[in-house]
Amino acid sequence: MKIYIKFDFNTVCRKVLEEQLEKHKIKHRILGFGEVEILEKTETEAFSAFTAELAEYGISIIENQKTVLVQKIKDTILEMIHNPELVTVKSSVYLSEKLSHSYGYLSNLFSDVTYTSIENYIIIQKIEHAKQLMVSGQLSLTEIAFKLNYSSVAHLSTQFKNVTGITPSAFQRIINKRKEIALKK
Repeated sequence: MKIYIKFDFNTVCRKVLEEQLEKHKIKHRILGFGEVEILEKTETEAFSAFTAELAEYGISIIENQKTVLVQKIKDTILEMIHNPELVTVKSSVYLSEKLSHSYGYLSNLFSDVTYTSIENYIIIQKIEHAKQLMVSGQLSLTEIAFKLNYSSVAHLSTQFKNVTGITPSAFQRIINKRKEIALKK
């Protein structure tokens, strides 16, 4: 039997982080997505065990300030894509205001660290979100295009094909076929 799962990545990460911090008795305060303030000095052994257990979930602590800022850029982009009120905001303005750096600096730093542009990262993340929405089957392609602030379904379709190599309708056929096969089992 197959089941299809919908989940909120931010909620899952926050829950894992909370559980691990409490398990290792690390007094903390979560400041925002991907940002935690440690409130008391923690024993090296406990902190090492904490970081090792986080690694099992694919979560790591960032130590380099440039890498921290790139992660904040990524988190802010995801926040924009998943928040209906922010999806229409111009990304360059929002990023520079939220992160208190010029967009030029953020763009250059992001490209230097990730070897891709902020614009390309935004496109990839929007397509990933579009795929999640298609799998859930609750919205039409037109509604998904509108929700992700595409000018048209054709624009979404072009970017979808450029990123995935297939059209949204081909992707939907694959998902539907997989669901049919799962129901037959």
